[in-house]
Amino acid sequence: MSEASSLTPFTKGDVFVGATVLNNPDDDHAGDGRIIQFDEDLNQKGVLWTQHTTHLVGGLKFDQNQTLWAFDSQNYSVIKVDCDGNQLPKTDFGQRSYSNVSFANDGTFYLGEHLVGDESNNKALEGPRKLETVLPFMPGTEKYGDGNIYKFTQEGELLDTFDTETHGGMPGFLGVTASTISPDNAKLIYISELGNRIFQFDLMNRTQMDDLVTYAPESGDMVIAISYAPNGDLYSIKANFRAGFSLCRHDAETGEIFTSMDLPGPGWAALTLSTDGESAYIGNFFNGLLGKFNLSSGEMTASAETSVERSLAGVAEY
Repeated sequence: MSEASSLTPFTKGDVFVGATVLNNPDDDHAGDGRIIQFDEDLNQKGVLWTQHTTHLVGGLKFDQNQTLWAFDSQNYSVIKVDCDGNQLPKTDFGQRSYSNVSFANDGTFYLGEHLVGDESNNKALEGPRKLETVLPFMPGTEKYGDGNIYKFTQEGELLDTFDTETHGGMPGFLGVTASTISPDNAKLIYISELGNRIFQFDLMNRTQMDDLVTYAPESGDMVIAISYAPNGDLYSIKANFRAGFSLCRHDAETGEIFTSMDLPGPGWAALTLSTDGESAYIGNFFNGLLGKFNLSSGEMTASAETSVERSLAGVAEY
């Protein structure tokens, strides 16, 4: 970590991204953890060099107390940053690959476990898509994780474990990689990145529901991000390496796509909707670009470079 942190007190409309500096020559997912602060027009305001992280920092989201959460799933680290820009002492939620969080109105929260399975279902150990990183086994085991959802009290005590269906995504080991809670807090919507399903879990009855969306495998359509907007609209990023990437607005009950907005090129993978209901902030994992898109016109009205490739892994608005 070569520079001092320079986050400023958070201002309404500020945007934050996880953009780790990947400077470990032996591991293409490892480096100095970094969260960048922008204003609403994507002018950079500050940087936090994260503590207790070794790999990609992502999954950014604000809780009801306006604390920013982020994750390093490979180092089992949950990061919290207060609204003055100070990283808070580390909280231990257990040795699991958490990468995302959803907050309920009663103060409880749900952590999604990023990894699932073991080496037998890892399609990226060899071949042209071989990972240049080593996925951790949970301590005392030879498995990456269970790919479940875990409910905690506001104080961080584990309340419940939900056994969830997952897809594995293209590499086969991806569990619950992004999640968002319905406005009535009755269900959790989640995905396995680069899988063809949008899952639903009934939180009241502790049961897996029918998929909200299942794309036909032959279509090439995959889901890479999911988020409710502040007004209750449900959005996803649909990825198709033949037909392109698009931002989709769904019927939250049936999964039907109401609107679809083409995105410029591939790689768009991090998503949050602005509180004013007018824009989406979307991050590109491939090239490190952060874009502000008008939801009505589809125009990119502002952009910022994070100067890293294959690193931008989360975006949140204050």
